[in-house]
Formats: sequence, C-alpha cells, structure tokens
Amino acid sequence: MTEITPIDVSDDRQVELDEEEILPELEPIRFVLTLAESGERLDKVVARHLTAYSRSRIQKWIEQGDVTVNGAVAKPKQTMAGFEEILVIPRLSDEETAFTAEPVDFPIVYEDDDLLVVDKPAGLVVHPAAGNWHGTLLNGVLHHLPKNAAVPRAGIVHRLDKDTTGLMVVAKTVESQTDLVRQLQARTVHRAYFALVWGEPAPEGTISAPIGRHPKNRVKMAVSTTGFGRHAVTHFRRLATGILNGSAASLIECRLETGRTHQIRVHMQAIGCPLVGDPLYGRPHLASVFPRQALHAFRLELQHPRQKVPVAWTAALPEDMVALLEKASISLEGKWYGPDNP
Repeated sequence: MTEITPIDVSDDRQVELDEEEILPELEPIRFVLTLAESGERLDKVVARHLTAYSRSRIQKWIEQGDVTVNGAVAKPKQTMAGFEEILVIPRLSDEETAFTAEPVDFPIVYEDDDLLVVDKPAGLVVHPAAGNWHGTLLNGVLHHLPKNAAVPRAGIVHRLDKDTTGLMVVAKTVESQTDLVRQLQARTVHRAYFALVWGEPAPEGTISAPIGRHPKNRVKMAVSTTGFGRHAVTHFRRLATGILNGSAASLIECRLETGRTHQIRVHMQAIGCPLVGDPLYGRPHLASVFPRQALHAFRLELQHPRQKVPVAWTAALPEDMVALLEKASISLEGKWYGPDNP
C-alpha cells in the first residue's frame, strides 16, 4: 500500500472524549405561592422556587407559554397577588437536546462491527455547536447507530468543515474510538484532499507557516507573522490548470503534516492561491463562481482498530466539484488516486 504523509488532526478536528451526561425527561413542577409573595413579579418568584435553573431560562419558559398561573398561561411581567398555583413545564435547552437521534442523510462508504466510514456531504455540520444544535452528522449517527449513545461523542473522533466534503471515520465502540484517537495523536491516520484554487501554484511545494486565530477577525484563522500561531505544514502538488471565469484555476492535491483549523484554506491563501468559492479566504469578487470552498477529502487510510491491518478508502469528487472542474476544462483522467492508481 502506498505510504501517505501522516495527518495530525489532534488540534482542530479531534473531539475531546468527555462523557456526555444523558439527561432525563423533566417532570412538571407545581407549587403554591404564599401571601408574602404578593406584589412580586412572576419570573422572580419562579426563580426563587427553582434555584436549579437560571433566570434567563425561566424567562424563556414564561415567554414560550411553559408556565401557567392558576391554569392560565402566564404573562412575562405578571405580578402575583399571593396563593396562586404555579405550574412550570421545564424544557431542555438546545445544548441539552443536541445529543439526540435524528434522521440525517449521509452516504456510508464502509461499515463493520468497529467502524463506520462516511462520505460527508457539503452543508452537513459534524458536531452540535452554537447555531447548529441539531441536524448534524452526530445526530444522524445516533439515528443510524442507537448503541453509539454509549460511546463518547457518539463515536466521532475528527471533523471536517461544514462545507468541506469527504471521508470521515466514526468509531462504533469505546475500544475502537480509543484506538483511533491514539492513531490520530501519533499522526498515523493519513488523509489526502483535492482542492481547486485560483491561480497557478508551483508544480509542487511545501508551505510551512504557523497558523493561529486572526488578530482582528475571530471567525478566521491566519498565518502568523508575530509568533502567535502553531506549527503547520502543508504539502501540495498541482495536477492541472484551467480557466474559470476568465481566470486561471488549478486542481491540486494536498497532504498535511499537521491539522490546524482551516489549514489548507489559510495556507493556499498565504501563497496567493485561495480556494475557489471560499467564503472566508477566497476572492470576494469571484464568490458567485462556487457556493462553498472547493475542498474534498478523497482518501483516508488508517490501521483497523481490531484487525490491526492497514485499511483505506477513497471517495469520488461530489457532483458539484465535478461540474466545476468541467467548467474550468480540467479533466480528472489520470489524476484519480484510487486503489488501482495510488
């Protein structure tokens, strides 16, 4: 099997393996006010009786109609007269319901008793987080594999950006997850990417430049010029160059020595060849050419956690990237790195 440069994803794509608390269904809470509580606002009274919950959460329940006073839906700033019966129906927060099974479509490339390998489509968030508490790959994994609720993080051990497509591995047991995490930390999990970038980079090269959080835009990462970043190395090869919207665009293959957040996107921007369609690091005047960054993880290689033998998978380019290459008059013929052409 062809040896591939190892990829370190322990920094930005590996998920911490903390156990998730499984929250029970919350029971309705009833209590009756005293005369001493007359003249007080409802939210303050409820907060005093339900000290386990924050004031903001209680206010949200009132606004949602989850609190009643003598059987009638409460008003947000309602004043109490005393002796009212209060009924509170607690609701779990988005964060608390994030780890739930939901039907989410994603292609399955391989599955056995230990592993699930998926070809993540564009637009699918891997892990629940602010702004994306539901409809993630994790929710879909729990729907497909209910037993993965007993595995930390539902078996997910690494990530891809929301709009990056390609191969990901999910562990189906705690033992497999532990083994995969160790492989990630040892940089023995190998992954290769296809990317379409603006311009015509050198036929091949290595970008060694530290990456850290952008000093002015916290959403972005940036190459460090003042020592704030972390060591990052990207190797690339130019496979073909075409013309897209009147400008040169090149298909490249990238292999990583490190796995910093947005590493390929930041490094290619740093050499003047940002990814086509990249909303953060691309060329704004050409943003309409492609609706996402043109980046695809097409090959994944690791050691099977139980069988202890090398295993590898490849994933064809998604249709939107194929159409994009055709538009740029770039052919994949002779450039596919599948099992018969490593």
